[in-house]
Amino acid sequence: MYKVSENPFKNRVSTQTVFLTCVALFCALYIVSNIMAVKVISLFGLFYFDAGTITFPLAYMLGDVITELWGYRTARRVIFITLFCNVLMVLNTQLGVILPSPEYMAETAAAYDHIFSYVPRIVLASLVGFLLGELSNAKVMEYIKHKTKGRKLWVRTIGSSMVGYLFDSLPFVLIGFAGTVSTHDLVMMILFQYFSKLAIETLFGTPLAYAAIGWIKRYTDYNETIRTHRG
Repeated sequence: MYKVSENPFKNRVSTQTVFLTCVALFCALYIVSNIMAVKVISLFGLFYFDAGTITFPLAYMLGDVITELWGYRTARRVIFITLFCNVLMVLNTQLGVILPSPEYMAETAAAYDHIFSYVPRIVLASLVGFLLGELSNAKVMEYIKHKTKGRKLWVRTIGSSMVGYLFDSLPFVLIGFAGTVSTHDLVMMILFQYFSKLAIETLFGTPLAYAAIGWIKRYTDYNETIRTHRG
């Protein structure tokens, strides 16, 4: 009896599903980072950074994955979608600030107003840094990929982040915190943010990018989809 061979791709995860998941996580991490950034963390009274620094490199890692697998044009579209979502977050949280609340919720309302009244400035700072940082990161990564002929992913992820974090950290700290902290603290925040993000990218972001890209190429129909489009 003739046995029909099984399609090796039928049980694999759809590339579209993986792409949408990456986009959703990318967008969510930026929104979370902007809210967390309201709090400034001090380590031993020497190093200062906003709490969003913890999650921000993970978003950059996903940006690297999207650029690596789907190209600069797609990454640019995702960046602008994320930009729109952040603006939407600000508009809706500000609506919450404006709308009245019952007297017995006055303490909660005051806490909400205190946090989200500062968020617009953080988001403005983030949007400027986000656009400059992410677009330069994606562009540089694509450029390095072309120059290295697709080899040495770690050179692309770290090299592009060195440029991207510079264009992100400088405007973000200056717009978000100038006038609220001392000049010394402002300089320390810029330096610590830049080098800490780069360290997180090197130690955790790049290995995660390798794992994510490897998994996508192995367990999804990504390679088959690329061949189909090219054919």
